[in-house]
Amino acid sequence: MDSFEDLAFFVQLVQHGSLTALARDRNITPSAVSIRLTKLEKKLGVRLLNRSTRKLSPTHEGEIYFSRGAQLLAEIKDLNQLIASSRTQAKGLLRVNAPQAFGRYRISPLISEFCRLYPDVDVQLELTDNPIDLIEKAFDVSIRFGVPPDSRLIARKIAPCKRILCASPIYLREAGELREPKDLLRHQCLVQQGEGNAGAWLLTRGGEQELVKVKGALSSNDGEAMLTWALMGHGILIRRDWYIKRFIRSGLLQQVLPDWSLPEENIYAVYPERTHLPAKVSVFIEFLARQLTCIHEESMQ
Repeated sequence: MDSFEDLAFFVQLVQHGSLTALARDRNITPSAVSIRLTKLEKKLGVRLLNRSTRKLSPTHEGEIYFSRGAQLLAEIKDLNQLIASSRTQAKGLLRVNAPQAFGRYRISPLISEFCRLYPDVDVQLELTDNPIDLIEKAFDVSIRFGVPPDSRLIARKIAPCKRILCASPIYLREAGELREPKDLLRHQCLVQQGEGNAGAWLLTRGGEQELVKVKGALSSNDGEAMLTWALMGHGILIRRDWYIKRFIRSGLLQQVLPDWSLPEENIYAVYPERTHLPAKVSVFIEFLARQLTCIHEESMQ
């Protein structure tokens, strides 16, 4: 017999006070209750109850087994309720991972608002540009651009994101305007190091598709450094619309080849596959999806 079931049986037996009362409650015969008690005492190697015709009284060992057992059962019940409530009530520690720039610029302010709405949730935010192992690092959710290749993870799109070609008006006045993708070959292009197919820019317009192998004097693995170079007139940059639209609206940068599009890098909430997602994770993802979609729509106007 299972030890937990044994414990629950004995505690119930003492609480009912007789074999007959427990048998009636469990809809079994008194002899079945007696047989189970005998097996339990044999298993433990001690007598747990003194039996009389009218009542049961615990032995010294039985009293210890009952009192400690009742306490353990109550703690297990509380633990089960606590864990079950995590599926319906947003509370506890939420560990979030996000890219550095986007995390500082967008996710951090939204977490501030989220914590006001859900004061029982503590949020730990870690910003990293390189992909991490969410399962090994025990993160609840990661905010990423593009679908991750790890099949152990669930990826839910929470907001759109496009990439834009842009350059400063100063650079374009000196180097000349672009009319088609092949014009990129005669321009200085700021290439992001560390990305797959760095320098191979794929542009699409309707059914047309052009893959251009670009190059330039400056390259970096840091997006902020490349943005600075673009603002200072050093070349053409690819940047996500979330971050670059404000510079275009201000006139500091100008969109290049606006009729052509680059592969999208939509924003995803990525989390380990689970049968039951804790409420703290599900409400956080829903909150981000609502807020980021609204922010994106407003910023694109």
